[in-house]
Amino acid sequence: MLAPDINISPLDEAVIVDEAINSRKSVRAFLPTPVDEQTVRDILEIAARAPSGTNMQPWKVYVVTGEKKQAMSDAILGSGIRAEKIAWDEYKYYPDQFFEPYLSRRRAVGFALYNLLGIGKRETERMRAQHDRNFTFFDAPVGMIFTIDRRLNQGSWIDHGMFLQSIMIAARGRGLHTCPQAAFAPYHRQIRPVLGIPDEEIIVCGMALGYEDESKPENSLRSERAPLEEFVSFVK
Repeated sequence: MLAPDINISPLDEAVIVDEAINSRKSVRAFLPTPVDEQTVRDILEIAARAPSGTNMQPWKVYVVTGEKKQAMSDAILGSGIRAEKIAWDEYKYYPDQFFEPYLSRRRAVGFALYNLLGIGKRETERMRAQHDRNFTFFDAPVGMIFTIDRRLNQGSWIDHGMFLQSIMIAARGRGLHTCPQAAFAPYHRQIRPVLGIPDEEIIVCGMALGYEDESKPENSLRSERAPLEEFVSFVK
């Protein structure tokens, strides 16, 4: 239910919530329009209502803007370490060997993005340049880096994911868009000294936050979802 002092029918509530979820997408080009700090605080405060086992709330967030955001981007892009070469030595996001149906899904979204950008299959340098835009948060005015205490276990990582989704939905409710970015995780050595992140925290991911640049072709990407029949079993 929405706040009790808001007079909205249950059907309208469903429409509002469904639209926030359905309109969420990974935006890869943002306008320079600033997002005020209070709005960011409001989003994070409401997102912190996400559930966590025994209310542990295992998330930490470093919000970066302006010069500090630029310094972090410079540290990564100036490291000379290509994304395809850097080691995922804190945790592994993807399997060593992709298999179906996950391989096909991964390829489909990659091809769709590059097609929108006019990048051909063998244009390696253009692919790298597009990937490097992760590290400028796709020009979003606000970037966030998320961490978790390395002593925690898989259950807390599940909780952390629910917190991330809550941020993205809360952002949509305020007309903002996001892009969750695992690409930051293996660059923890470059990020830590800039943001003062202690070694006992694992960098989980980053996230761009801002207003969508609707003029950019990459933002027209709408990734497909598998039909219910592929992943749901109604056991009676």
